[in-house]
Amino acid sequence: MSDLTLKNTVAQWLADPVGEQALTEMLTEAGASVGSLAPARRLSLAKLVKLSRGKFSAEAAEALVARAAELRAAGADAPATAEADGDGADVTAAGVGSTGGTEPAEWVEHVSAGRFAGQTVVVTGAASGIGRATASRVAREGGRVVAVDMTRAGLDELVAETELPAGAEIVTVVADITDDAGVARIVEAAGDRVHALANIAGIMDRFAAVHTVDDATWEKVFAVNVTGTMKLMRAVVPGMLAAAEGRIVNVASEAGLRGSASGAAYTASKHAVVGLTKNAAFMYTGTGVRVNAVAPGGVATGMQPRDVDEFGMGRVRSAMGIMADIAMPEQLAASITFLLSADSTNVNGQVVASDGGWSAA
Repeated sequence: MSDLTLKNTVAQWLADPVGEQALTEMLTEAGASVGSLAPARRLSLAKLVKLSRGKFSAEAAEALVARAAELRAAGADAPATAEADGDGADVTAAGVGSTGGTEPAEWVEHVSAGRFAGQTVVVTGAASGIGRATASRVAREGGRVVAVDMTRAGLDELVAETELPAGAEIVTVVADITDDAGVARIVEAAGDRVHALANIAGIMDRFAAVHTVDDATWEKVFAVNVTGTMKLMRAVVPGMLAAAEGRIVNVASEAGLRGSASGAAYTASKHAVVGLTKNAAFMYTGTGVRVNAVAPGGVATGMQPRDVDEFGMGRVRSAMGIMADIAMPEQLAASITFLLSADSTNVNGQVVASDGGWSAA
């Protein structure tokens, strides 16, 4: 096989015995396994570097390429543990499966100029991940974005990195969505008219099952994922009702659709977000206010749980064999901004699974 580079996908690295050995060495040193790469099999190493936001550095990637070249030069090629066609699409090594054939083209974002012109959109969790991608997309499509997060540095980066068209604006607010005073500051920054709200801020749990979940984790996860979501909805709905128009998108999760995607606290909280979304959609039907949710699957956001519960994580990992490829935050932003926009005119009370087909399994 030819030398591996940053342009090769994870699937291609794993299909090559030298690449698999180099990856295994790197991951073992980090306390992980090649199986953890399954959702990212279609991503190139260069893309992983970009999406990891520092967790997988460019230096580490270059070192991996150099290690593969070193192994190749030393004659480390061995009978492949996986079979692949010419482009490495059919990978079965380390639990990474594929249906074979040609790799699909990498998704490219297409901005719809002016879609949010003249509109104020509140986006929480805007300092990173899906929230940041959504805030950027709305602003680049002409909107006035009220970007909310508890991390000032991330908000400043969002502003610095976003090229705004004429008439667009990003207003940053450092606030805790579980705090009434913080919610009041968000509403004040938004002004008299909020056209749309994206409730994206959220936190993970420890993957703990019911018998190991602690009260502090349970209460904090529900405070952010459910109570904070409700408080912002409660704050903006009166103005939307007065204007007879408004759109709310709550970010649920694959864990809001099944019981095998996370721990007890996170799963219960995201089921609650689904219930809150459906109830609000019903309550406001016919008023011009529409409420929907997006349920992401695996997304490269960098949001990682701490102090992972071994029992719970072991159970969840056993169900991840059917998990679809990991998505980029911008892909979720595409789904969310459609529902935030007037284009979703006839959609209400829906939970859109933006998960690459995971929920269909």
